[in-house]
Amino acid sequence: MFRIKNPEVSLPWYKEVLGMEVIHEGPGNDFTNFFLAHPSGWTLAGKTNPTSEEKSKMKNQREGVLELCWNHGTEKDPNFKGYVSGNEEPSRGFGHICIAVDDLNAACKRFDDLGVKFKKRPEEGRMRNIAFIFDPDGYWVEIVAKQ
Repeated sequence: MFRIKNPEVSLPWYKEVLGMEVIHEGPGNDFTNFFLAHPSGWTLAGKTNPTSEEKSKMKNQREGVLELCWNHGTEKDPNFKGYVSGNEEPSRGFGHICIAVDDLNAACKRFDDLGVKFKKRPEEGRMRNIAFIFDPDGYWVEIVAKQ
């Protein structure tokens, strides 16, 4: 689960950039949990806009679910600096989530076209077969090619 500052920013990012869809929304008293997933067979570098019939067929074929938790009011708090991502000192611990794509280079080009901020591109560093992008709250998302 990632804690998010503003669902009006994060939800469109996860939908448009990562191709996920909200499969369940669970409101609480002062928070809301959003559960997102990829339909099976729907890849970032491939089909980005399946028909409703295709979505219906894929709905129960989820490979993983991401939970985003929004604490109401954080989006309007000018003093709110964000949540600890786990990748910065002194609170290192949690690292990142990972998304597998059919074609890493095509996915990275798409991220560039969408204006996504990169932590690491495939051509940078020793590990040439991965990329890392930032979500709107600064969490890292690793991108790898399916093997």
